[in-house]
Amino acid sequence: MERLWAPWRLAYVANPKTPGEHDPCFICKAVGEQRDRDNLLAWRGNASVVMLNRFPYNNGHLLVAPNAHKAGMHELGPGEIVEIQQAIASMIGAIDAMMKPDGYNVGLNLGKAAGAGLPGHLHWHVVPRWHGDTNFMPVLTDTRVIVQSLDQFYDLLTERLATRSPSASG
Repeated sequence: MERLWAPWRLAYVANPKTPGEHDPCFICKAVGEQRDRDNLLAWRGNASVVMLNRFPYNNGHLLVAPNAHKAGMHELGPGEIVEIQQAIASMIGAIDAMMKPDGYNVGLNLGKAAGAGLPGHLHWHVVPRWHGDTNFMPVLTDTRVIVQSLDQFYDLLTERLATRSPSASG
């Protein structure tokens, strides 16, 4: 029998929430602190940030969010919208160069009814996809196989971003 190790999930499993208990906004926490590695914050812009998803759907799963705690698209200013879209394009360019995915899911879950796990702070998901990356594991065992540790991916991504302009696409 093979074992799948996902030690980063222990914090999530070991600290169950009581009904009605809410954590502070993890994006605001990361923006306000200067512990980028601990918070998996890979890039800071004037109006937005890029973070690794702590509970990724796939290897390379990123979150792109405004620095300010805003829940609705109508709350974003033109500069925030432009910088967020440029950051998304830049992250796709970086992941293309690093991981060679076959495609991406890029999206925003706007509101709790739409599946937003953090409905108070807008954030876009950038999820690299490969042909055949969906297999029997999630269907039969409710388990995802992530092939790279978050620490290793963080190091590779931040090294890549340090060598090029994060606000430029490609």
